[in-house]
Amino acid sequence: MSAPIRINGFTTDVLKWKPWLDTVNVDTATPVQLAALDEMSPQARTSPYFLVLAHQPEILLQRSIAFNAIMFAPGGLPRAERELGATVESRVNGCVYCASVHAQRFAQLARRDDVISQVFEEPATAGTTPREKAIVAFSIRLGAEPDKVSPEDIRALKAAGLGELEILDLVHSVALFAWANRLMLNLGEPVFPEASAS
Repeated sequence: MSAPIRINGFTTDVLKWKPWLDTVNVDTATPVQLAALDEMSPQARTSPYFLVLAHQPEILLQRSIAFNAIMFAPGGLPRAERELGATVESRVNGCVYCASVHAQRFAQLARRDDVISQVFEEPATAGTTPREKAIVAFSIRLGAEPDKVSPEDIRALKAAGLGELEILDLVHSVALFAWANRLMLNLGEPVFPEASAS
């Protein structure tokens, strides 16, 4: 896991993000805007993405509450697998920035990145275990064809060892990034480090 993965335009490099809109100035932000930023994380006040979203503080606040509940709630699906679902959805949607962030989180939590290379190479065949393969396949299907998710899809997850609360957490993680990727892709672009820009 020492060298960043770079496959098909996706990477585990730490990327920056360049907004196409003006950001909120923290020095002149309203108390409501600052509260919405702080609900996300202490770093949100320096994040161009969150400073764009702060133009609509109530939406940012609700987004932050949902994100924190979905990705960090105790119990249910292990955090690394929530990050895997987010990474798969981001890869399928073409959101290089989100794929990078959540692939990094998966690697930190799982202490491996083999499945990330597979997701970047070809999501449809990714997974190092039957459980991972089921998580990846479901993430792809839910993001691409939510109206076609069937009881068979849920049975496949259960057959791979996921419980009902774990499945619910996976649904939430994938759904969150089905929305978040599209927002990020329409508001700015990732900025690659100089070494990986080629």
